[in-house]
Amino acid sequence: MISARGPDTNSIVRLYLQLLLFPGTEVPYYGCSLAGLAFMFSSSILLQILACALYNNWWPMLSALMYVLVPMPCLFFGGGSTQFLISRDGGGWIDAAKFLTGASSIGSLAIPIILRHADLINTGAMFIEFTSFFIFVMTVMCFHRASLDDDW
Repeated sequence: MISARGPDTNSIVRLYLQLLLFPGTEVPYYGCSLAGLAFMFSSSILLQILACALYNNWWPMLSALMYVLVPMPCLFFGGGSTQFLISRDGGGWIDAAKFLTGASSIGSLAIPIILRHADLINTGAMFIEFTSFFIFVMTVMCFHRASLDDDW
């Protein structure tokens, strides 16, 4: 049963079974978006680990450190919301948060390139890292879009 707090596990499973058996049915938006965000984030982390495990080299895990650092300016200077990233409002701390978010995002792309240039990782691991970063960015963009809706 879907309560005011959100769906429980049984109702989510029931909704997905209903979707599989009857593809034309409508599913509540919050259940799909939350499960989709969780799936995207976990697949990004899985690719991150696979880039390390497949090539028996754990240097690409440095990019995972940047995944932790990317939302920190948002949490500290933006009040925990992603709204300030698209606003034109400025100020010392808001501009610093935008700069640090951008710098850490570029660092997430630069680390695999630098490691590949130094011959510490293989080219395949670098491309898996890029795919992981792309899925992670899409997850953040979907979260931002979902947080704009009042139904979330």
